[in-house]
Amino acid sequence: MSFTFESKIFTKEKVQLADTTEYIVRGGRNLFPLLPKAFEGIKKIGVIGWSSQGPAQAKNLRDSLEKTDITVKVGLRKNSASIPLAQAAGFNEENDTLGEMYDVIAESDLVLLLIADGAQAKVYQSVFDAMKDGATLGLSHGFLLGYLNSIQKSFPKNINVIGVCPKGMGPSVRRLYEQGKEVNGAGINTSFAVHQDINGKATDYALGWSVALGAPFSFQTSLEMEYRSDIFGERGILLGAVHGIAESLFNWYVSRGVNPERAFIDTAESITGKISKIISKQGIYAVYDNLKENEKKEFEEAYSAAYHPAFEVLLEIYEDVHSGSEITSIISADDRLKRYPMGNIDTTRMWKLGEEIRKKRGNEEILIHPVTAGVYIATMMAQIDLLLEKGHSYSEVINESIIESVDSLNPYMDFKGIAYMIDNCSTTARLGARKWAPRFEYLFNQVSYPQLEKGGEVDKSLIENFKSHSVHDAFKVCAELRPSVDIAVV
Repeated sequence: MSFTFESKIFTKEKVQLADTTEYIVRGGRNLFPLLPKAFEGIKKIGVIGWSSQGPAQAKNLRDSLEKTDITVKVGLRKNSASIPLAQAAGFNEENDTLGEMYDVIAESDLVLLLIADGAQAKVYQSVFDAMKDGATLGLSHGFLLGYLNSIQKSFPKNINVIGVCPKGMGPSVRRLYEQGKEVNGAGINTSFAVHQDINGKATDYALGWSVALGAPFSFQTSLEMEYRSDIFGERGILLGAVHGIAESLFNWYVSRGVNPERAFIDTAESITGKISKIISKQGIYAVYDNLKENEKKEFEEAYSAAYHPAFEVLLEIYEDVHSGSEITSIISADDRLKRYPMGNIDTTRMWKLGEEIRKKRGNEEILIHPVTAGVYIATMMAQIDLLLEKGHSYSEVINESIIESVDSLNPYMDFKGIAYMIDNCSTTARLGARKWAPRFEYLFNQVSYPQLEKGGEVDKSLIENFKSHSVHDAFKVCAELRPSVDIAVV
């Protein structure tokens, strides 16, 4: 894809990421006065759905557009259990900010379809039929495009189709926006996409939407590349892989005589705490650089043992997403879940132990376990290499593989637990993590850890590739394009 765009309203900035040039838009509350111009022709924004992104985006948009003549209205199914929640947030029928889903779609100039992925696949035609001629459909995930591709269908030709995809879950989008009321530039970065532009205004609609959500920086992508990287990333380092890594290492450490409490600290606590904080502030290579000389050898052995098994699983995931089979499995799960709903996965010994450890936390510093760091970073680097190989932009690769992990998801995991985080994600993310975490766990158990038990070998070319990887310098640029404050997890 071409990494450039034109905006009549917002100033774009050029950034150099490794050997590629991209353009971004810097957000901030100082841009809110431009929103009426950006949304020219839009008088009503319908926010459809009230799950993870719905509440956050409805509230942020309402607050950002407060002094304009643009109305934000929530659309929900008749008798939806979410109606009282929307009312408690100040959206109600009396002030014409809450209504039945299809009524809101029919009267809105910009329809933000934020219902669950499986539901989108079921009702998309009814949504299209209800939309006004010339209206704009907004998506925060490219899933619907992936589904339409899989059944050889397309969007109606009489509407704009845009995407604004926050690089974090809904609560993060709202929490950082609220922090931004005190510190300009606080928010969750987004990627934006213009899939269909029938009136020449779609780019500014997308950028206006992103700015109004509070995004400090907006990066360009396409809906096609977004859904590939997003669905893939959830199953990879963001959720599925980190769960598989933590559980497999915990059990491996315990099997080697490590006290279970120590084993939990050296796995889950180390990943979501110290390792993530170093990556967030200093980059991936800094984790290695912070190790002692003898620990660096352990890291290199673990990295060498884990990289290729991780890449194997990640490649399988990517191919399943790209081919549409992963999307098909998500859709087919909808009926199955009515019979056998998903239970929680945070009830096993490891995660119950984690609850007790978090209760006892003090001010003691958690050290980096070199083997844990080696396995985790090998998986992160494998994901980065795969996405680059598949043609994704550097900004998308870094956001989906590093920043969303260490700045959005891992802080919540550190606060409540990795398994708890998975249990409280979207259905699509939960399904993916449950399906693929055991695959990571299996290959690490079968291939990586036996290699370490035999004494571990260092793949020198693999380590040199890690040390000299272009992502390190590219991340330094992206690290400057991040929220001005860390998320306050409450």
